[in-house]
Amino acid sequence: MKYCPFTSPQSSSRRQFLGYGAAGMLATVLPGCDADGGQSRTTYSQTIEWGRTEIARALAGDPGNVAAVSIALLKNDSVVWQQAFGRTSVQDNAAATIQTRFNIGSVSKVLAALATMILRDRGLLDLDVPVVRYLPGFTMLSPEYARITTRHLLSHSSGLPGTSMRNAFTFEPIPGYAVNAEAALADQHLKHLPGMLAVYCNDGFTMIERVVAALAKQDYASFIQANVLDPLGMADSGFLTKEPVGGSFALPYSGGRQYPQEFVSPLATGGLTTTPGDMMKLARLFLERGIYQSRHIVSADGIAQMGTDQTRSLIINPAPQWVWGLGWDSVRHPGLAAAGVQAWQKNGATAFFSSDFYVLPDQRLALAVIGNTGDSQRSDTYRAGALAEGVLLRALVEEGSIRTLPPLIAHTAPPVAVSPDLTDVVGVYANYNQPMRVTANQDGSFSLSSWNGSDWQAMNGGVSYSYRSDGWWWSGDAPISYRFEVVSGTDTNGQAYRYRYLMLRGPLFGAGYNETTLPMGQQLLPLAPLNAAWQTRLGKTWTVINESPATVPSTLNGTPYATLNSLPELPGYILVRNSSYDDGSPEYQLLAPLTDDRAGMAVKIPANAGRDLYELHFTVVGDKETLTIGSWVYGASVG
Repeated sequence: MKYCPFTSPQSSSRRQFLGYGAAGMLATVLPGCDADGGQSRTTYSQTIEWGRTEIARALAGDPGNVAAVSIALLKNDSVVWQQAFGRTSVQDNAAATIQTRFNIGSVSKVLAALATMILRDRGLLDLDVPVVRYLPGFTMLSPEYARITTRHLLSHSSGLPGTSMRNAFTFEPIPGYAVNAEAALADQHLKHLPGMLAVYCNDGFTMIERVVAALAKQDYASFIQANVLDPLGMADSGFLTKEPVGGSFALPYSGGRQYPQEFVSPLATGGLTTTPGDMMKLARLFLERGIYQSRHIVSADGIAQMGTDQTRSLIINPAPQWVWGLGWDSVRHPGLAAAGVQAWQKNGATAFFSSDFYVLPDQRLALAVIGNTGDSQRSDTYRAGALAEGVLLRALVEEGSIRTLPPLIAHTAPPVAVSPDLTDVVGVYANYNQPMRVTANQDGSFSLSSWNGSDWQAMNGGVSYSYRSDGWWWSGDAPISYRFEVVSGTDTNGQAYRYRYLMLRGPLFGAGYNETTLPMGQQLLPLAPLNAAWQTRLGKTWTVINESPATVPSTLNGTPYATLNSLPELPGYILVRNSSYDDGSPEYQLLAPLTDDRAGMAVKIPANAGRDLYELHFTVVGDKETLTIGSWVYGASVG
């Protein structure tokens, strides 16, 4: 699963991803193979040396919050670098080995897409048939839910709210997550029409888990074991649906404290435990277009479908560099594309671990890196991408696939231009976790601030942004620039829409060889004042009553809670503070009242900033009011 907060890349780094432990074990370095199948003369020695140096540089970065990392690099059918660093258990001073298993979070989604393609090959599933054909009990409050297809689920374009976080990360196995998530969706609306836009959505893959179980007539973990892991010989991989017996597992380590085994309940979404070596067996399946060691696992067309750009039919897509595949985050990874190389890429994070997985189909290269990174939600996840990208690009240079590394993006601001009128763009912009405010300055520039719970706090050091000749707003030669974009048209229901986004551009991911443009927030306009029913709930706090005490947030941060308030600058909305995410950081969302007892999602933002949105409603149980947010139920409020 991928639960990294969407913050400005210019904000202070929360925790460095690559601060791995000191002990290391080197696997045998195997010879590579040329593209024609012959033995390669390339040993990738320079690439490996660079990778080790970068990891060594990071070892001292945060020793109280990191414990282990494991990495593997594949060329054709040979692993040319495999190495583990650090300790699987800090408490026992046990060194990690290449057999040490890590939780890989959202990289598990690649296997969910693969399972779907296997069922498709068997004639049991059509990617473009509504999911309700396979799950007749699935329902939601928006009637358009019946249009959701398997392709929508796999490409983050279904319109499901985001992530059911109840009992997601735990210290003991808790069954029933997918069933509970589906049940919670029955009391929620869609956040956008299916296929209208694509925004990262974990629950889409949880529904894939339900589809696979229904069509295969067996539980999801057993299906993956029998149809993927066993045929590929991935003996160090599996889903932790019960306490493990035997094997080496990296244990969570954060804040100088070791924790018990982490269990990830959303299996298809983020529950696989594995090693980079095993992931290279999966990579070979992709490189061989569905065949592994002469055994047919999935069709070549299924592999091709997964690697096909799924964004072409989207109605709203202001971030063209973000090219979703089926299960893949990107099938044209921008950093590798800067070198003229196609790469399929997926990353992931759990409460304590982070991972990255790349397959380069034309160059027949693959890479997996997995790390225990303390509290991954406070990690700088871009550093993981920088390491992976750096290793792959250097391997491509060393083997002669590219002549040299692509140039780093220059950040020289173009000349100042006449500033457009800011009257229409000032105001509050919302996303899934951080309301922002755009303020016009007298000199024609603007400034950004974010809501910290009690006041507006200047963003990015309080700098101002001036309009430049390239149509973007810059602060000197800083690498990040902004602009405002309006998208409008008619949706598939025939309704007109018009949204204004605050767009951000910069080297947001990887090692700085490319720029990515993403919508950061959507402008919200004031609504009618909140009525008396909502006014009486403001300032009160509700505590979760249906979360297991064995979950990570409950163990680390106490009982999760939610508080309702409002923003004076934006009348008519309900500001929800939710502490229930795994890192304990409160998230602030702006919701619009739907009725006297229900409030719903207020933004439609592609890519990442519109993920994990809330819908809440109140019910009266006895003489007490109960709050439901997604799959959580909160007890009676207190003043």
